[in-house]
Parts: sequence; C-alpha cells; structure tokens
Amino acid sequence: MKVSNGSCIRRLSVRALLANRTRNIVAVLAIALTAVLFTSLFTIALSINEGIQQNNFRQAGGCSHGSFKYLTEEQCEELKTDPLIQAYGIRRFLGMPTAAPFNKSHVEIGYSDTNEARWGYCVPVEGRLPQEGTNEAATDTHVLELLGVEPEIGAEFTVTFEVDGRETTQTFTLCGWWEYDEAVVANHFLIPESRVNTVLAEVGVTPPGSDGMTGSWNLDVMLRHGARSIAADMEEILANHGYQSETAGENYISIGVNWGYTGAQLSDKLDPTVVAIIVGMLALILFTGYLIIYNVFQISVAGDIRFYGQLKTIGTTPRQLRRIIFIQALLLSSVGIPVGLLLGWFLGGVLTPVITARLDGVTTVVSVSPLLFVGAAVFALATVLISCRRPGRLAGKVSPVEALRYTEGKALHRKEKRNRKGVSLLSMAWANLGRSRGKTFLTVLSLTLAVVLLTFTVTFAGGFDMDKYVSNFTASDFILADAGQFQTGGEVFNDEMGVPAEVIDAVNAQGGITDSGRVYGKTAPAQEFVTEEYYRSMWSRWNTPEQLDSMVAFMDRTADGLLVDGVQLYGMEPFALDHLTVLEGDLSQLNDPEGNYIAAVYSTDDYGDPVMGSHWARLGDTVTIRYVEEFEYYDPATGEVYGSRENVPENAVYAERAVKYREVKYTVAALVAVPSALSYRYYGRDEFVLGAETFIRDTGTNSVMYYAFDTTKACNAAMEAFLKDYTENVNPQFDYESKAIYAAEFESIRSMFLLLGGALSFIVGLVGVLNFFNAILTGITARRRELAVLQSIGMTTRQLRTMLALEGLLYTLGSALLALVLVLVTAPIVGPGLNGMFWFFTYHFTLWPIAVVLPLFAVLGIGIPVVTCRITQRYSVVERLRVE
Repeated sequence: MKVSNGSCIRRLSVRALLANRTRNIVAVLAIALTAVLFTSLFTIALSINEGIQQNNFRQAGGCSHGSFKYLTEEQCEELKTDPLIQAYGIRRFLGMPTAAPFNKSHVEIGYSDTNEARWGYCVPVEGRLPQEGTNEAATDTHVLELLGVEPEIGAEFTVTFEVDGRETTQTFTLCGWWEYDEAVVANHFLIPESRVNTVLAEVGVTPPGSDGMTGSWNLDVMLRHGARSIAADMEEILANHGYQSETAGENYISIGVNWGYTGAQLSDKLDPTVVAIIVGMLALILFTGYLIIYNVFQISVAGDIRFYGQLKTIGTTPRQLRRIIFIQALLLSSVGIPVGLLLGWFLGGVLTPVITARLDGVTTVVSVSPLLFVGAAVFALATVLISCRRPGRLAGKVSPVEALRYTEGKALHRKEKRNRKGVSLLSMAWANLGRSRGKTFLTVLSLTLAVVLLTFTVTFAGGFDMDKYVSNFTASDFILADAGQFQTGGEVFNDEMGVPAEVIDAVNAQGGITDSGRVYGKTAPAQEFVTEEYYRSMWSRWNTPEQLDSMVAFMDRTADGLLVDGVQLYGMEPFALDHLTVLEGDLSQLNDPEGNYIAAVYSTDDYGDPVMGSHWARLGDTVTIRYVEEFEYYDPATGEVYGSRENVPENAVYAERAVKYREVKYTVAALVAVPSALSYRYYGRDEFVLGAETFIRDTGTNSVMYYAFDTTKACNAAMEAFLKDYTENVNPQFDYESKAIYAAEFESIRSMFLLLGGALSFIVGLVGVLNFFNAILTGITARRRELAVLQSIGMTTRQLRTMLALEGLLYTLGSALLALVLVLVTAPIVGPGLNGMFWFFTYHFTLWPIAVVLPLFAVLGIGIPVVTCRITQRYSVVERLRVE
C-alpha cells in the first residue's frame, strides 16, 4: 500500500538539518570549496583559451573559421552561396612593398570587403574603408609611421611595391586608419577592388599571376555549425560543388582551417592519448571534490546513526532514509554552490591576468561564458550527489539495535581480535586509525593527492629544456643578417642582402665575443643532377602526374638521362658547422680547403628527428655541382633558341639551359640537419653544405647571409643594447635575433605552468587539509565520551594529547609514503610520455617537493589534533561521560 509521505520526509529532512548547525556550516564550506575549485579552474581554462584564441586570430590573420584560397571569380561566386556558409568575406592580394622602410615589416596591399576587414581586425577607428572608383586607402598607424605620413583624413602619399615581381609606384589618399596591433603578423593596406584591377592591368598581370595568388579571389567564411568541425564542413562545401582539396588537378581548391580556434585544433588531434589526458584531468578534478564532500557526509551520517536507527524503529524505509540525506544534500548545495561559483569566478579572475601576463602573446580576457557557470555548477552538484550515495546506503543498512550501540569506526558485524601485547600511546593511535579505515584512507588520499600534484607540477615545469627550446629558434647567442632574411615571405637571398665586412667589424669592435662564424649564401646559379624518379617522388605531394609531366618536359637533361635541377648551397665557417646536427659521417673534412667534401642537408620533424627520405645523397656518394655562368633560352616545343632572356618574345613559352659552366665533383662526408636559424628559411630544393673556403673558391661569391656569434655572459646585455640601437637607428637595413629574446619567452611559459600548477596544488592541498581537520574534529567529537572514560581511569591530559598528535602524524606519514609510492610507480610512464608530448621537454626524476611538504604536514598533524583536543576539554570529564 502506497502512502503519500513526501511532505513528511521533506519536513523531517529540513528539521534534521536545522538541528545541527555546526555540521551544516562545515558541509556548506565543503560544497562551496568544491564549487570554488571547479569554477576557478574553469574560469582560468576558458579565459586562457579565449585569450589564446584572440591572439591566435590576430596571428592567423582573422577570426573567420576557414578560407577557400586562390579562386577564380566564378568559383568564388559559386561557393559563397552554399547553405553551410553563414557569412563570407572576400579579399584579393595585390602586392607587397619590400624595400626600406618596409624591409622589417610584412605589409600586404589588397582589397577586403566589409566582413573581411572586420574579421581581420582592420576596422578604422578614424575614417572609413575605401570606396570603389577612388584612389583611397586605409591602413594601420605602423604603416603610416613607416611612410612618414601623419594620420589625417585626406593625406596623399605614394607607395612603391611589387606586383608579381613587377615594381610599381602608386599614389593614394588616406580615408581611414586603425591602431597598430603587435600581435598581427601582417600589416594590411586596403584599397578598393576597382583599384586592384587597375593596377593589375597597368603592370600586365592576369590573376592568379605567375606566383599563383596575385589578384586571385580568397573566400573567408563563417560556418553555420561553428568551429566544431571546420575542416569537414569545408570539405563538404567543396564536394557540393564538385571540388576537392586532396589532390592537385582541375577540380582542386586549396583550403585553410583557422588554427586560431583551439576547438578546431583539438578535433584534429583527438587521438586516444589526448582523450585520455582530458578524461584524466576531469576525473582528477571530480575526484578532488568527491574526497571532501564524501568525507563530510560520511562523518555526518556516522554522527547521526543513532537518529537514523530510531527512525527505522518507527517504520522508516532505507529508501526514505536515503531520500532524507539526498534532500539535505540538495538544500546544502543550494547555499554552497552559488557562493562557490561567485568566489571561484573572482579567484579565477584574479589568477588569470597574473598567468596571462607571463605568457607571450596571450590577450588577457576573463571569461564570463554561461558555460563556465553551468559546467562548474553541474560538476559540483554531480560531485555532491555521487558523494552522498554511499553514506545514504550506510544509513539504510544499519539496524535499529546496532545503531543505538554504534561508535564511530566500530564495525556492525566485526569479530574483535584480542591483542596480547602491551599497550602504548602509539599502538592506541594506530588502532584508532584502523577503526574507520575508509575515512582514514580517504583523508590520507586527499593529502597525498596534493603532494603528488605539486611533485608533478615541479617535475613538469622543471623538465622544460631551455636549450632545446631556444635552439629551435636560434643557434648562437646572436645572429645578424639583412632584415629581409628574417621576414616571412621575404625576398630570395641575393648579393644585395649580404652582410658587409664593415658591419661585422662594427659588431666585433664591441668586444666580449667568444667565438663567431659566417654563413655564406648562394647568389649565383648552381645545379645538381637527379633521377626523374626521385624528382617526381619529391614533387608529387603538390602536383598531379600531368603537372609533373609538364615540369619535367621543361627541364634540361644530361646525356645519361638525369634531370638538371637547381640546388641550394651553404658555405660555413667552423663555428657555424659546429651548430649542425650530424646524422652520419664527420664534418671536419669540410674545413680542408684542398679537399672536395660536401655535406647533404636533411630535413627534420618537430621533434628533431631526421626525415631520411628528404634527400637522395648518402654518405660516401659522389655529388656533381654545376656552377652556371651563362644560360640560353629556347622554345621547348620547337627547339628555337632565343639566346639571352631579353630576346624571349612576350608571353612566349620558354625553357633554359646552361651553356657556360663549371662542374665540380664532391664526396659526401656527412649527412646533417641545419638549424632553422641558420637556414635559408625557405624550401623547395635540395641543399648541401660546403666549408667556407671551398664555397668561396668554387662559387666565386662571398655574400654573408648570417653572421653568428657568442658572447660572454657579462657582455650579453651590452651587445643586445648595441644591436638594438644599431639595427634601428644606425643601419636599419639589418636586423638580429638573440637567445635572450627566446630565453625570456621560455621563462614566461615555464613560470606560467608553475603558477597554474601551484594554484591547482594549493586548492587541492586546501581540500586535503580541510578533510584532515574535519576527520580529526569529528573523530574527537564522536569519541568524546570514550576519551573521557580513558581520562577517568588514569590517562593524563598530556598522554591524551600525545595520542591524538600521534594519530595526526600517522595520517601525514601515510600521505608522504603513499605519495612516494605513486611517484615511483608512475615515473616510468610519465617520463617518456612527457618527453614525447613536448619537443622541448627533458624529464628529470625529482622527489624534493615531498621532502619540502613533509615538515609542513607534520606541523599540521600535531597542531590540529592538539588544538581540537584543547577545545573539547572545555567540559569536565563528568560532563563528557554523561553524553549519550
């Protein structure tokens, strides 16, 4: 027979809750702390994510989801109508100025419509975007500063720039400008589309030009499905119109996914390892909250077990008892969770700027996303409900008789084993911990978790290898070169970009240089001889078989059928050679000016591992290099010879072949990888390294591409200041890179992880300490009659406090030992995992955080029990003996 007793159960739950206000305060604090943990972590994570996204958008060139690149006008008009596209923007690249004062800045001149300008952060703060049919232009304050133009509407100025390799000078009228943003990689100079078409016609370029992009249409899009599956949606759009982005051909269209969307990056990298890391982190956070709330409810139920027994004697069912505890949990959550959400958001808001300030290139944003609060509230509530299930079952299982005789930690059906050994304070403390093994284990585990997290944080941040990180960007303390050599998409190295001797002398005159070396770059044509099979294998990734057939048809061949292809050559002095990674062989032979030795350059992946299929030459091979002094040009279809380049008819199809040259044979002495900082910084041809004297002897050129040098630590700052002033004010044609710049960036990353991990360890440690305090307090409170009995039969107050202090020490010692075991067990797994996850990481096993935390835990282990005991002893022994 069903009885409508819901209101009675609810009323009983509320009144039972109100009867124990001290416990309610502890429970609300526990729930609030759990909500603080979730909210602060979610606030920091989402804020950093939004900050990284905002900065990434600027570096990526805009916040659109993706881009369809290098389209014809017809393709652009066709694709933009697809129903998967929510909004679109159009841009057309025209050209770039490269001569001073633009040699240190990446400036793109072209057209962008209103959407494109807004997505690319090119919205004028003064004026407006250019109007069609005018000579207007809009740009940022940095470009105006380089031009020497005051930001005034109506100002006229001229700009000289290259359009598909053809120089032109144009006059513009300023119609608007926006503030320069250092995070933006490319500065934009916007003009009307009509002006783009006019300039293209003036210089005789038909889109997409010889470079495949000048004047072409680029369609940037915002997708209806958002950033969840950018690549898949863009592929579907192409398929809807009969195009694809996998294989070059007539229906091929290149696409770009905005890497600024971390969600898009995550979906691309969602392999089992990443999933396991995410699930593990969420489980760790959830478990941390579970520890504190479970302990509170477990202790609460143990304290009220007599009350639940009395309820069962009058007919309350186990299900109704569980419901009472469930209602109490909801009522406590209704107070604790909102307080925790608010405090957690404020804590996250305080920590986020501190963390982002240590990150180079992360915009400071404090997230107020509704998902943040909803997610934190759901996690906190789920943790509460999960945590109160087992205490609810305990209350439901107990019988009325056993409940009335229950003492904390006493098993309801446990046979006691008589101990015949002597009794000491230590043995009594140990026995007391064993009375409630579940509570003891959870308290120890919560303390252990904080120690393990701190150890992991220190190990993680301490494993960041600055040498690995810095070596990925620069090889020596300083590298000096033409400013164009450091620009993305800059000019191909030529003799006008060489570092002259007087510039090197000016640097050397500063003193403090411990070692130095020159890297010479190729400025005269040189060729190698490769098999057609190798050539096709290298270029088939970007070209169809038909395109490869056309490319091969325009190439010259030797008598034995080898293809004649261009080659990149380096000349390096010993200091530069020492910075190469030797894969096989010995570089010392390259320093012999009388020998003909060469090193083949192999490419590497992000982790520095060589890609052995990236070059054909092997150790001991003979390599023939042809140094060309004169070419002749001819029609490959008819064989008609035009002679020099100037004699080739306009729009004629032509090929070239060497008619005057020298050929030199070399022996491959080594296979090497060249650090990015000392490379040409553009790719496409096989590369070889020669000794400096051999390079100058055989090429007949001596243009210095880089001057690399190390200085003493005492002179680093002075050299940094000199080069900064020299390249900005004395000789702005040149620029430099230094280890100090990247070392500071590295320290920012490492300190950020230390701060973030330290904050997480502190919060988890606070949970552990609160659990410890709660366990000691409730344990002493629940046993106050028992402790009074001990004092009544002769135990002194000092002995009682000593026993309780030993209990606390056993808790902390157990935490330290368990943390040590966990660290030792996980080290063989964590070490290789982190080394493989981060290319600049070197795992170092460490235990010192455990040794540092142990004394602190010992103080807490002694202090909390002693203080708690002192508080409970405000009542006399007789008064405590009367407690039921």
